[in-house]
Amino acid sequence: MICLLLPACKEERGPLKRIWYNGSYNRDFNDLNDVQLEMAKKIGIKPATTREEAEEVKHEMEEIKTNEYYEVEELTHSIPYLIPQAAELLHDIGKNFQDSLTNLNASLYKVKVTSVTRTITDVKKLKKRNSNSSVNSTHQYGTTFDISWVRYTKVDEKDTLNIDKDELKMVLAMVLRDLKREDRCYVKHERRQGCFHITVKDGE
Repeated sequence: MICLLLPACKEERGPLKRIWYNGSYNRDFNDLNDVQLEMAKKIGIKPATTREEAEEVKHEMEEIKTNEYYEVEELTHSIPYLIPQAAELLHDIGKNFQDSLTNLNASLYKVKVTSVTRTITDVKKLKKRNSNSSVNSTHQYGTTFDISWVRYTKVDEKDTLNIDKDELKMVLAMVLRDLKREDRCYVKHERRQGCFHITVKDGE
């Protein structure tokens, strides 16, 4: 097919390639809280007690907003701010995820961010609702965010090809495994919460 710079001329997508994750989510993503917390304390902000205190440390972080690569869900127990290294990591996860889908001839989706930076008060409130949450949460340091492995947002609803959420989880896992191998992050596969719990590393 020859396209002569016509805006309506799109290159045809090839057949969907096999999507498969050759690994174990629980084994490959098992960076426990103690390990993630040590890194968070090393490179993160000083935890803020309240949302009012959090306003004072926002200048040390970057606001994250829904964009072409990821969607920030409505946050009830956290604020959409991360230290610059973590914000860059989140951007790269979203971009690499879509690049991987393109290479697989799949439809494009955005990952969904479900939790970001929490104040000490946020952590205490969440602890009352969720007994599995940790008081020593890495989310307090601006280094950590959660990405759902259950929910995704399709970029083009007119695209008739739908990718199953289990297959999308495999693609996301491949992206995260590559970034872990590059020593850019710690990742914990949270089964009950349906998310990957991710803390950025300083790269040293």
